[in-house]
Amino acid sequence: MSNDNLIVKAKRSKGDDGYKTFSVRIKEETVAKIDAVSSKTGRSRNELIGMFLEYAVDRCVVEGQE
Repeated sequence: MSNDNLIVKAKRSKGDDGYKTFSVRIKEETVAKIDAVSSKTGRSRNELIGMFLEYAVDRCVVEGQE
């Protein structure tokens, strides 16, 4: 006898995937540049922004900190 049950796994709660959603304001010129890179690479705007932020935050130097 075959098992015809539909198995539905529980969905993780929002935020459990290690990502956080928030809004930012960006100049239209910057969005256009990101969209151009997106078109050339086939990557989403969201994916690129995440990559750009990870790159920048890892290389950020704070001056004048005591």
